[in-house]
Amino acid sequence: MLELGGIIILGILAQWVAWKFKIPAILPLILIGLLVGPIAAEFLSEDGTKWIEPIWNGEEGLFPGESLFYFVSLAISIILFEGGLTLKISEIKNVGPVITKLISLGSIVTFFGAAVAAHFAFYLSWEISFLFSGLIIVTGPTVITPILRNIPLKKDVSAVLKWEGILIDPIGALVAVLVFEFITVDGGGEFTKTALIEFGKIVLFGATFGFTFAHAMNFIINKNLVPHYLLNVFALAAVLGVFVLADTFAHESGLLAVVVMGMVLGNSNAPYLKELLYFKESLSILLISILFILLAANINMSDLYLIYNWNTVVLFAAVVFIIRPIGVFLSTYGSSLKFNEKIFISWVGPRGIVAAGIASLFGLKLAKEGVPGAEYITPLVFMIVLGTVLLNATTARLFAKMIGVFLQKSNGILIVGASKVSRLIGHYLESNGRHVVLIDSNPSNIAKAKELGLEALNTNIYSDTLMDNIELNDVGYLMALTGSNDVNKYAINKFSKQFGENGSFRLVSVDEMIDDNNNPREGLFSHTDDFSTLSNVTKKYPSIQEIVLRDKAHYDSLIEMSNNDKDIIPLFIKNDESEIQIIPSNNKDIEEIGENFHLVYLGKPFDVEEVANEEA
Repeated sequence: MLELGGIIILGILAQWVAWKFKIPAILPLILIGLLVGPIAAEFLSEDGTKWIEPIWNGEEGLFPGESLFYFVSLAISIILFEGGLTLKISEIKNVGPVITKLISLGSIVTFFGAAVAAHFAFYLSWEISFLFSGLIIVTGPTVITPILRNIPLKKDVSAVLKWEGILIDPIGALVAVLVFEFITVDGGGEFTKTALIEFGKIVLFGATFGFTFAHAMNFIINKNLVPHYLLNVFALAAVLGVFVLADTFAHESGLLAVVVMGMVLGNSNAPYLKELLYFKESLSILLISILFILLAANINMSDLYLIYNWNTVVLFAAVVFIIRPIGVFLSTYGSSLKFNEKIFISWVGPRGIVAAGIASLFGLKLAKEGVPGAEYITPLVFMIVLGTVLLNATTARLFAKMIGVFLQKSNGILIVGASKVSRLIGHYLESNGRHVVLIDSNPSNIAKAKELGLEALNTNIYSDTLMDNIELNDVGYLMALTGSNDVNKYAINKFSKQFGENGSFRLVSVDEMIDDNNNPREGLFSHTDDFSTLSNVTKKYPSIQEIVLRDKAHYDSLIEMSNNDKDIIPLFIKNDESEIQIIPSNNKDIEEIGENFHLVYLGKPFDVEEVANEEA
């Protein structure tokens, strides 16, 4: 009981450490597992036993006999199902040729290149070498996101790395599963006609069960045959049921079945998918926390000594410094990416949870069946995972600066709220060369923003999903434009450090408008205009105007007029190089007004004669 409770506590502690220090969770999880497992047995225990013993002598431990094998199989099936849910066929078509080539041509280069490297570095059989290469195809968002979260990059570079990680996870898992099944159909022997038939059965049953039960589950839930409170646990039971059932009909077809099931459901656009993903994400975090401490603890020092040689360094260098760059440069040939951007993408390729998890599962299975070289699978894959995560986590930011892909200034703008006011302002900013992202929890507002060609995310600011969006790394300005003062203040408090390093602004509240002495430091546009005023002006004059400024006195006179006219609201100052400065609520404090500067405002056009008369 103490060991089992300790694994859960240590797992969640590792997840917290990863969140606190912005590193991939797999790093502390595996290190803790190695510490309480082989390291403790070799150096810290007087009797040579592990602090946490998953299996000992094949019979004793937390998971005696084949219990660990069964637990790992079921846990990996749930993790792979979640990976399948995230794979959208439409997204593969829309993410552009670079990402499409990375997950196809790049995967092929890694598959064959790493197999050749493993075969000649460790003299492994071609079957085991190709299994190793299939396992290290994947990168994964859980390792990419923490590494890139605080590196300001061009949106194109961040998008390539993000989508490669998301899309290649289930693809790499599928390749590894197929290779493993091809090896096991004949027990690692020669591939006879019977072996090929068995392999065909595995693919047929896996694909058929996954496809059929995905549609059956979709039908049952859409017809409300399952109450809402049972939705998530019903889905969990269905995944485990499909895994076990497929495995019963064709041995080793269960993993393929759950990947296919997840992919089919993920592309069905069912209304319950978002909720199901949230549940699976939480469950996966718990399973991953337990799983990787167990798997790392189950490794013996004898396994680690197998790769304690220069051959390991050669294999790691070949995978990271030769094979990855070849795949990236072939995939990005003819694209708009610059040479230094291709170099950076080549450098950042950490392997993640799917690779380590499936490697351990397949290593256990093949070692039990006595397949020659199977004992190398788990330690070699763990070496690639730990090595790439450590390398990228410690050097990615510095490397980005060295080769010139690190943005010196984050000029992107995050607008909280996607109402008509926000869409109008966002469209103007986007048209003037600024990267703009709108967020809102209202799907209708998001849809209207996307119709205007704006980047818009349907998200709740009270969730943490926005913090993990590495495509927002170039955002340095925050504007809270919702009708709720509480939401605006919360957005400033929560996101100003990450998204508002160059400026965080929010609309003033009604109380602040009434009190002339209460002009907040982060106030936006005007001290006399709140969301209601902005909305009313937008309805009457749904356009943004510009007027050329002569000097500071001219600007002050226009601001004075806008304060007395509720149909004019100042927004920005645009200089002679078309750079835009956000006007704060203490708008008279703007210092620099040069020749050919423009006042950008919302509302009716200024009457030029009236302005001249006012100045006179």
